[in-house]
Amino acid sequence: MARVLPAAQEELDLTKLPKHVAIIMDGNRRWAKHRGMPAIEGHRRGMLALREVTRACSDFGIPILTVYGFSTENWRRDSTEISLLLDLCVYFAQNELIELSRNNVRVNVIGAYRALPAASRDALDRLMERTASNTGLLLNLAVNYSARAELQRAVAQIAADVAAGKLRADEIDEAKISSYLYTADQPDPDMLIRPGGEHRLSNFLLYQVAYTELVMSEVYWPDFGRDEFVRTLLEFQKRQRRFGGA
Repeated sequence: MARVLPAAQEELDLTKLPKHVAIIMDGNRRWAKHRGMPAIEGHRRGMLALREVTRACSDFGIPILTVYGFSTENWRRDSTEISLLLDLCVYFAQNELIELSRNNVRVNVIGAYRALPAASRDALDRLMERTASNTGLLLNLAVNYSARAELQRAVAQIAADVAAGKLRADEIDEAKISSYLYTADQPDPDMLIRPGGEHRLSNFLLYQVAYTELVMSEVYWPDFGRDEFVRTLLEFQKRQRRFGGA
């Protein structure tokens, strides 16, 4: 796949950019394996890619970026890798604060992150607290996230509210269901990017991506920088979105 030169940014129509971009940050471990490096090095390099893409979203004025950082399925991995991933989570929360604040980024963590060990949970809480007043890009970090678990949680809360008389069954429509999700009050993603060569959603934002444009890339996430992001934006701008219409 040809790399996009920085000059390709000039081809972007800045009036037709997505309002909400979702990314499955995939390929970190395979990137490391192909280079004879430990898996954690792939995850560390993936953090640098996240920094670059976050900065690009801020530069282009894209309002929302949602990234899949740690899924509930990741708990099946080797315990040493999980421990290092959690340490990396703390490192990211502590060391990216200056960069995120400089770019006026507000961080929101979605998923069952409160089930994480205290150090990871507290670091993420502090990151959200310290960026809460920022007014630029909203960065949703999906941590210990599962779309099916999110839907289960929403259904349980809806059922409880109906039982308590706070909600009538005939009031439940698509908008009402959306209001019970982690992404309540946010528009659904316009584009979902999956680097790494795989072509599946992997239990990510299943309800929200019903009409999202999917852009798959063979490039592993640690190599997915600004140029590749521009390439996906150009691809998005070629699409004709019909939202189920003819």
